[in-house]
Amino acid sequence: MSDAVEKLKTIVVDDEPLARRGLRLRLEQMDGVEVIAECSNGREGREQILELHPDVVFVDIQMPGVNGLQMVQQIPEEQLPQVVFVTAYDQYAVEAFEVNAVDYVLKPIEEERLALALARVREKLASADIATQREQLLEAVADLTRESPEVLERKLAAGDLHVGEGGSSRYPEKIAIKDAGRITLVPAREIDWIDAAGDYMCVHANGETHVMRITMKELEQQLDPRVFQRIHRSTIVNLGRVREICAHINGEYHLVLNNGERLKMSRSYKNKVQHFL
Repeated sequence: MSDAVEKLKTIVVDDEPLARRGLRLRLEQMDGVEVIAECSNGREGREQILELHPDVVFVDIQMPGVNGLQMVQQIPEEQLPQVVFVTAYDQYAVEAFEVNAVDYVLKPIEEERLALALARVREKLASADIATQREQLLEAVADLTRESPEVLERKLAAGDLHVGEGGSSRYPEKIAIKDAGRITLVPAREIDWIDAAGDYMCVHANGETHVMRITMKELEQQLDPRVFQRIHRSTIVNLGRVREICAHINGEYHLVLNNGERLKMSRSYKNKVQHFL
């Protein structure tokens, strides 16, 4: 292996300064790694990748604006470095496979897991064997989904893991909500409605309220629009939970849910009424 490959030129892309700094410090403690840039968003990450030509880029998936998956998809294949996705949630594992990431690690990153990711990067750089690269990534996704590589391979062949327009697997069955170091998996079908509270989202499900730090737009992208619709700039509702629609003379509506909760639908979203009829 050449010296250029031995010294992995690395870029870190994450919108959280502390996360960037922590990952950089860990990477710089690893032998043969040189962090050549830090980027705070997907747009900046794309520009630095095209300009600096790194060997590997560590990318946080959930970022405002252009997220990690979108950033990678915007880079021409011939200029794309090895990609290791970093996130607090495992629901994007299949999408990571679809864009041909070399690995996928969960926050908080363990030192041994980071070393394994770098080892996979080196193996992929040293190998032109596409089948071997595919097998490595299948193993990485299998670690996260707790399904064997053989099962994932069969699902991919059958199209069950295709992520795209109209594909149901694009939307996770469970929403991962991290709070005080603990992650709660809430089945999407059990969510009644969601409303915004400043920089946080309140997810109401089965009589309980879960709070997560995420933008409304980012959370909306995780939910199947055939089931969930935005009815206000700060409210998303599960269509299946709506029991009654009450019209008001000012052009607004109130939606009454099965549990008796009343939600206001603003005039700018009144065209969404057709989803209930």
